[in-house]
Amino acid sequence: MYYDFFGFREPPFSIAPDPRYLYLSERHKEALAHLMYGVQGQGGFIVITGEVGTGKTTVSRCFIENVPGHVDIALILNPRLSARELLSSICDELEIAHPVGSSIKELVGLINDDLLKAHAAGRHKVLMIDEAQNLSAEVLEQLRLLTNLETAEKKLLQIVLLGQPELQDILELPELRQLNQRVTARYHLDALGREEIEAYLRYRLSVAGLRGEIFTDGATRALYRASHGVPRLINLISDRALLGAYAEGEHQISAGHIRTAAREVNGNRARRGSGVFSGIPDILLVAASLVIAVIMTAWALDRLPGAGWMTPDASAGADSDVLSGTIERVEPLAELMQEPSAEPMQEPSEEPLPELSTGPSPEREIPAEDPLPGFEFPANTLSLPAAFRELFSVWGREYSTADNPVACRYAEEEGLRCLENRGSRRSLEYLNRPAILQLRNGDGDSRYAVLSGLDKNRATIELPDGQREVSFSSLEPYWFGEFTVLWEAPSHIQQSGDGANDDISEQIWMGSRMMELASRYSGSREEENRVNRMPKEEQIRWYQGQKGLTVDGIAGAMTIIQMNNDLESDGPRLSSGGMVN
Repeated sequence: MYYDFFGFREPPFSIAPDPRYLYLSERHKEALAHLMYGVQGQGGFIVITGEVGTGKTTVSRCFIENVPGHVDIALILNPRLSARELLSSICDELEIAHPVGSSIKELVGLINDDLLKAHAAGRHKVLMIDEAQNLSAEVLEQLRLLTNLETAEKKLLQIVLLGQPELQDILELPELRQLNQRVTARYHLDALGREEIEAYLRYRLSVAGLRGEIFTDGATRALYRASHGVPRLINLISDRALLGAYAEGEHQISAGHIRTAAREVNGNRARRGSGVFSGIPDILLVAASLVIAVIMTAWALDRLPGAGWMTPDASAGADSDVLSGTIERVEPLAELMQEPSAEPMQEPSEEPLPELSTGPSPEREIPAEDPLPGFEFPANTLSLPAAFRELFSVWGREYSTADNPVACRYAEEEGLRCLENRGSRRSLEYLNRPAILQLRNGDGDSRYAVLSGLDKNRATIELPDGQREVSFSSLEPYWFGEFTVLWEAPSHIQQSGDGANDDISEQIWMGSRMMELASRYSGSREEENRVNRMPKEEQIRWYQGQKGLTVDGIAGAMTIIQMNNDLESDGPRLSSGGMVN
């Protein structure tokens, strides 16, 4: 109705749980990070609680859209079910065929079989239950029994419970203490602070297609007082205020529009009095009533104020607009990833590698006792296109120079990135990725070798007719430090397109991994909690300090490669062991 009047593409304050409209406050980032961190764990329960309207469902939808590719989600929206009905619903969500009227034992057996098949296929099953505060103790106990399904290495089912604050009280019941002990991650989602309202409004308006400010400062303050920072109430009141401004032909939302909208949304219309008290504000009537009550009581006790037993207050009443603490303004996050260059092999490392070693001179004799074959130049070398073809083959890709003349652009299409650098053997071991080494002989001729394995002095090189093992000491005289490696780009870079969605995906990706790294490298539980509360840039600085990288708060190629190493992401490694799965 008012969309064209204000210039919106779509309604900016719909209460539908659209992940595009999820404003990632610090609280919402933490809730998403808990979900992403928990789903990579070894099963058990994740509990997310929050007051009505704080965004739990929207967070869950955003989580579902950003889960790793090997995760399957079963979502239960109506938990007012018996234990048998809930198990039947789980079978429906997991597409498990089951006869009508199956017993609990039969349903559990079918679910167990399905989870074992999924585990064998490398899949991870997650059950999400919204409005979980409506689950009975009996049903919660049945869910706990489902988490008993496991192999020798891991639990087969992860369960996420989303609910109102009373869910925590339910979990603390004595009969549910076993379930409560299996909660591996929990988070309470609070309402927005006063200083976040402005950023929240600006974000939703921009997603709807409006660039500009239409809410006055007074309107923002009135909106916080009326909504107490609850996103759903913010949306309802803002939508009604926009409609009211449209009806008046106003392009700005004032405090008056907000107050009127709040009365309509809350169903608390102002009472219109009559008689001698009409027009007197309600607060004055209440104050007068209290004064009269005090005087009447004193008179009845023959203890009027003049007797000196009543003393005036030491201070005046506080402002009605009170904040529960100081809330800092949420500033936009510094961009964590630089845009990839369109040119091949032009991404310099922003972090220092071990010092360049020029290696022994070409005239150095290879030790006679070395049992490995010596490296032969140029017999064991390749042209650069052929070297890229072998390197992509190590990564499981088929590269054709005819179809993709620029190798690093092809890498981007495959979810990878090129990193060209200069270093020593220690540099290669630190990165732990197969590499193209640029080689030169004494005459200045330049050729390339693909190093796919390195174990002490044993170097494995890739050639069109297969692998060959040579001594690294015989190859080193031809290598002066230049190399190129491929690395796995995060999902938010691979699927870039919508700016708002990219930003959300980036923060989810980084937040979940930093939680896992904090758990792994913190010296104490207190330090882990402190790191988890840091802004993302400070978390990255903390991690870079832990790993001896340049501490700049930017997650560039070197930082992400080291993260992937620590978290054992998929991909070939230079050290023995092959592909990490």
